[in-house]
Amino acid sequence: MARFYVTTPIYYVNDAPHIGHAYTTVIADAMARWHRLLGDDVFFLTGTDEHGLKVAQTAEQNGVTPQEWTDRTSERFKEAWSLLDISYDDFIRTTEPRHYAAVQAFLQTIHDIGDIELGVYEGLYCVACEDYYTDAQAPDGNCPIHGRPLDLLKEENYFFKLSRYEQRLLDWYAAQPDAVVPEAKRNEAVGFIKQGLQDISITRTSLSWGVPVPWDDKHVFYVWYDALINYCTAIGYGVDAERFATWWPSVHHLIGKEIIRFHCVWWPAMCMAAGIDPPSQVLVHGWLLVGGEKMSKTKLNQIAPAQLVDEFGVDAYRYHFLRDQSFGPDGDFSYEGMVARYNADLANNFGNLLSRVATVVGKKCGGIGPAPRADSPLADLARESYAAAAAAWARTAPSDALDAVWRLIRETNAFLEANEPWKAEPGPDVDAVMGDALEALRVVAVLASPAMPRVCDELWQRIGLSGSPSSARLPDAAAWGGYPGGLTVTKGEPLFPRKQG
Repeated sequence: MARFYVTTPIYYVNDAPHIGHAYTTVIADAMARWHRLLGDDVFFLTGTDEHGLKVAQTAEQNGVTPQEWTDRTSERFKEAWSLLDISYDDFIRTTEPRHYAAVQAFLQTIHDIGDIELGVYEGLYCVACEDYYTDAQAPDGNCPIHGRPLDLLKEENYFFKLSRYEQRLLDWYAAQPDAVVPEAKRNEAVGFIKQGLQDISITRTSLSWGVPVPWDDKHVFYVWYDALINYCTAIGYGVDAERFATWWPSVHHLIGKEIIRFHCVWWPAMCMAAGIDPPSQVLVHGWLLVGGEKMSKTKLNQIAPAQLVDEFGVDAYRYHFLRDQSFGPDGDFSYEGMVARYNADLANNFGNLLSRVATVVGKKCGGIGPAPRADSPLADLARESYAAAAAAWARTAPSDALDAVWRLIRETNAFLEANEPWKAEPGPDVDAVMGDALEALRVVAVLASPAMPRVCDELWQRIGLSGSPSSARLPDAAAWGGYPGGLTVTKGEPLFPRKQG
């Protein structure tokens, strides 16, 4: 059995979840669901990143302890993922004892081989990023991500000897062409390494909210180097060697483009130093912009998922962000664009197809769905849709995968238009057309279920099938001829009532 380990970034708990967080998480969830359809052994990890100066400051501003703040905010992420039907297997919090133990074991290993050394760091620091910047990266003294003035900090730190891993990283990238996708982001990581790597500060003495350094109790680990290790914590690093070996390094990290350095330079080097292989793949997407700008608490342009789910429903929400935002480049969200996509793809195409089929089966076939023809003109289209969708999911292109499924929906609607079964007398000709359309709907329910699990379950029930399309297994479930016929077809309410823009 193939294994598929997929992770989101763990989200920082200084603020509530917004649609940018949800964008990454819905993609990861759809990928996990697709691989479950393939019969793979899947492990899907998400969670929250709970240490660091920013969290300590936010907690103080709200009059609570850091632990109370993280407990409260972490729960908001769990609530958001429940709302969006996120099927994670583990939700990790970096304040958990299991994570403290893994971080200390991981970094103690690197310290013991001599690749962590004491020094003094002085540099420009962004609290919002929890990151240092060089003068070249911030020539105007402002954070390149947040646009805020950087602070000049100086303190005793332990340093990871990243400079020792420059050539090893370049050799690894040369041997692993798909280590970072898309290629432009891989080139960005390689270009950064080729500029020359400096040793990096991994501890702090200026705050106490973090994982204690086991060999020096005056220090805590800097939040990023505790956070990255979560991917190992969740699969048993340091406590269950067999489980860890089962899942590592075959992991697929989904990240936003602003954290490339951490995941594509620091993290593989840390893994090398700890004596484990680097992660097999990092999948990098652009920002989800609103009005052309990155979402920001200070710009007041954050949108909570619940605001859109209340209006469009969870499946339409998931579909929109998977279909309308191509994985890789920046995407720009607009309410008007969401309404247009909803009406075109969901109300006019998907929902209308089911309504048409159920209506005609009710009137012309006594409410009982006929079986499809083996030589249906839709059979080749169904095979092509599956092949295109499978290839698209394999290259992390959910928009293309859904476009392939919607081609089958559009062509089935066109097939009905050409045959006009609603005008024909009941009999074998109508049965043949409606059996073909029902089989197309069955295939659609399976192939669209990673994006829209609830609606596809509803479709499955309405065409009389038992169980759930998510329990089907590909490729067999996409093979033409799976609808048995003789089942009761129910019309029901419209799946997607049209929206006014």
